[in-house]
Amino acid sequence: MTAPSPFAPKSFPKLPPIDGVRLGGVSAGVKYKGRPDLFMAELEPGTVVAGALTRSLTRSAPVDWCAEVLKRGSARAILVNAGNANAFTGKAGVEGVRVMADAAAAEVGCKPKEVLIASTGVIGEKLPGERIAKAAPKLHRALRSDGWPQAARAILTTDTYPKGASATCEIGGAPVTIAGIAKGSGMIAPDMATMLAFVFTDAALPKEVLQKLTRKAADKSFNCMTVDSDTSTSDTLIVAATGKAGNKKPKKASDKALKGFREALLQVMTDLAIQVAKDGEGAQKFITIDVTGAVSDKSARRIGLSIANSPLVKTAIAGEDANWGRIVMAVGKAGERADRDRLTVAVGGVVIAEKGEGVPDYDEAPVAAHLKGREIAIAVDLGLGRGKARVWTCDLTHGYIDINADYRT
Repeated sequence: MTAPSPFAPKSFPKLPPIDGVRLGGVSAGVKYKGRPDLFMAELEPGTVVAGALTRSLTRSAPVDWCAEVLKRGSARAILVNAGNANAFTGKAGVEGVRVMADAAAAEVGCKPKEVLIASTGVIGEKLPGERIAKAAPKLHRALRSDGWPQAARAILTTDTYPKGASATCEIGGAPVTIAGIAKGSGMIAPDMATMLAFVFTDAALPKEVLQKLTRKAADKSFNCMTVDSDTSTSDTLIVAATGKAGNKKPKKASDKALKGFREALLQVMTDLAIQVAKDGEGAQKFITIDVTGAVSDKSARRIGLSIANSPLVKTAIAGEDANWGRIVMAVGKAGERADRDRLTVAVGGVVIAEKGEGVPDYDEAPVAAHLKGREIAIAVDLGLGRGKARVWTCDLTHGYIDINADYRT
């Protein structure tokens, strides 16, 4: 790993056990030496699964495999390796997935098609499946209900810290717990998912309901976060519900009894998404972009992501330069409705551009002070409607170049 992010927590959060889930991580030597790089979660029979996968047209063999498993809506295990994406590896990639699924199925006692597979790391290199298969028995023996720290570390690549989050709620009076882990630092511009994220709950939910809840929460969390505008070949978000909470199963995602669960699931995913943005490769500043006054929420999000993905905006923030012209540029290139003379831009709560021009003689001192901080706030109002969105990203520093120039070595 590189130097820890300035946003790295002092310790990994204490996540609660999820009834029906055992998990952990061990070293398999896929690429890294002396650190965990293989994660497994064993799920109780009857566990319902949902997910969101990358829309990349060059997606990996593990993503194709997950798509098929998710159609069934149930699974008994998740097996994930770090250090090798098993992407763009042809027939060998398909065989690598099969080796992983067979190895996990043998340990858990299920069919290979009941195992979800994910891989993250270098694209285009053959997966050393024999190392993973050899490590599978040791990994299965190491699974524990409180194995969160080992699991979270085992899925990291260029991340500087493991990421976890949890929340509790009720469904029809029954207590429900949600907890999850994620990884991501570079090649992050999620399109229906994130690099890798695995969320578990003891809630009892039909697969159609869980899928709708997962999609909606992903859209408001992971899909509102970006590091570098690059959508990975491996993006995989899995949500597993064991049903052990014993709540009455709701028949539709809009059921009033699910209000608390919807909020808690979004809370966990948002927490994880923000942690990914804060751990962006080389990041020194975390940026929150609020867009209001757009013609729709969808339009607002696209404008927010246009700002967040702009190298010029991101480098201006890295250089602590209040160059609002770059923000205006990013709004204009988004392809969404905008009116130059209605646009308002604020940084750190100070309006610096409005009515088609910069604010004359605005006090730059508080803005300059704000930009020297770690957390930056940008607000844009389109003045056209009621659409709004919040987007998260990070600055772009030379550290990003250093990490990615040497990634394969």
